[in-house]
Amino acid sequence: MRYYFTTLLLFSLIVLASAQSNTIQITHNEAKKQVTVTVDGKPFTAYIYPGPAVLKKPVLYPIMSAGGNFITRGWPLDPRPNERTDHPHHVGMWFNYGDVNGHDFWNNSNDISPGFKGPFGTIVHTGVKSMKSGKGKGELIVTSDWLDKDGKPMLQETTTYNFMASNDNRTIERITVLKAMGKDVEFKDNKEGMIALRMARQLEQPSTKPEVFTDAQGIATKVPMLNNEGVTGLYHSSEGVEGDAVWGTRAKWMKLTGKVNNETLSVALIDNPQNVGYPTYWHARGYGLFAANPLAPSIMSNGKDPAMNYTLPAGKAVTFRHRLVIQSGDLSDSALSQLTK
Repeated sequence: MRYYFTTLLLFSLIVLASAQSNTIQITHNEAKKQVTVTVDGKPFTAYIYPGPAVLKKPVLYPIMSAGGNFITRGWPLDPRPNERTDHPHHVGMWFNYGDVNGHDFWNNSNDISPGFKGPFGTIVHTGVKSMKSGKGKGELIVTSDWLDKDGKPMLQETTTYNFMASNDNRTIERITVLKAMGKDVEFKDNKEGMIALRMARQLEQPSTKPEVFTDAQGIATKVPMLNNEGVTGLYHSSEGVEGDAVWGTRAKWMKLTGKVNNETLSVALIDNPQNVGYPTYWHARGYGLFAANPLAPSIMSNGKDPAMNYTLPAGKAVTFRHRLVIQSGDLSDSALSQLTK
């Protein structure tokens, strides 16, 4: 009898350990033009590159927490009830810029507002270099070209994604190398940049402004007053700035706290000391845009700081490193500060 219970206990422990092994599996489906990332068989995120007819750049979409909740907005690809229907170019997690040799990569979409005149640039996926699955960590390396309005490459991009997982945490480290092709490339001081996410409705900050909502079928409806039920987001920076006041400030990291389907979350985007423009300026808005822009000191500071107009010489490369941390529960300031070192 003792042997039976000992065996049963060992079997239970093995099953429990297996259920929580946090094994990251990376799978490329060329037909669907996506690379899926799962943790113990459950969705984490996907690198999707459907092409310019659908999206003007590759993105990570969607992104999910350890508790299985979406942290990114569904619209326009997969609309969910009560979502905003603004900024169709805000999809998942992306990396681009608003003025690259005069080309707007940020606002480019298939539903461009008349206010944006272009010319527009497009980022086109060119290949999956390598994939590595593993326990607690996985790696994906992909390449893209940044094309001008005539389809000629200005920049060659090589991006490494490191995906990490534990029982209550999901982390994405993005290392992006941009190489100038035939001529110098100037990133003019511009508000629209650079690494960004569009957050789920629950992680927006509560607001009373009139907005446009969408139902489960994707039908947009104008609503004169915002329904803030379940909207719980709050920004907090490494410098102690909170709420809407974080926009245009510099900080080593930005944390967005809130609750999605009863899961308390801390979502942090972390700059790296090796990056150009460190510590970055934050292009973070209460309506759900969560972005870091290191290349626009003048416009982000309302003219208080001089313009950068960063130029990458022909044939040279620059590297940008960022980390996204999605913690189920609280993520303390001190823990975040350790991650910046």
